[in-house]
Amino acid sequence: MKKIAVITGASSGLGAEFALQISQNFQNYFDELWLIARRKQNLDNLAEKLSFISKEKKIKTISLDLSGKNGVDSLNAYFFQEKQNLESENEKLNISILVNNAGFGTYGPFDKTPVEKEMQMVDLNCTTVTGICGISLPFMDKNSIIINTSSLAAFMPLGNFAVYAASKAFVLSFSIALAAELKEIGIKVCALCPGSVSTEFANIASNGVRKEVKGGIEPKKVVEHCLKRAFKGKKTCIYRFKWRFTAFFSRFAGRFFVAEFTYKYHKRPYNYGENK
Repeated sequence: MKKIAVITGASSGLGAEFALQISQNFQNYFDELWLIARRKQNLDNLAEKLSFISKEKKIKTISLDLSGKNGVDSLNAYFFQEKQNLESENEKLNISILVNNAGFGTYGPFDKTPVEKEMQMVDLNCTTVTGICGISLPFMDKNSIIINTSSLAAFMPLGNFAVYAASKAFVLSFSIALAAELKEIGIKVCALCPGSVSTEFANIASNGVRKEVKGGIEPKKVVEHCLKRAFKGKKTCIYRFKWRFTAFFSRFAGRFFVAEFTYKYHKRPYNYGENK
């Protein structure tokens, strides 16, 4: 049996940090580490770094646009090609760790944001996460782990962040339900729900207006905490106390009140020009 750790969105940020920490601390759980993202050069640079850490493990880079059904179909074809290759060598493909980290957000009011971009976000944040879980499960067994990157934004509707928050609410709900369904067969599912983390997120979400995530913390401790909780079978991971407080408080706040308040008083920079 060849154990594979699969990480999507691995070219930077949380995905790259997951790759680093899994390589450093969980070598018993994989024979090959698959790094998947669109930016091949970033993946190759990361793979070179990881090869010095996991010298006896194979690091494979897969440059692929995972967005929507087409992206999932492309990855599924890759899975089955690898399956056939291994079967010819009398081996079995086993996905021991799956980190569904690919995703992005957009800042700004819905009516000021290109609708094509919002739909692309739903495709990647929701359709892709769902599809990759679905195509991976036939290759998983007891003690396999799924980590889906959600967000603190999943706990409430947010003005100026409407579609992103909704998409991450989907990921959180889906992950917890999936954890319940897979519990009996021993597959663990954890939803990572971070607040502000220092990644490329803000630069992409603001269309280049905000270069850094405001108040962001380094990914290292967020990922370290998530991996510990995921391997213990915890269903969610919220690293900082103030993030956990916010998630808890959201149960008692009116959903429309939060959406209206954030729309009026929590402006997010954006620049999409005349998009409507």
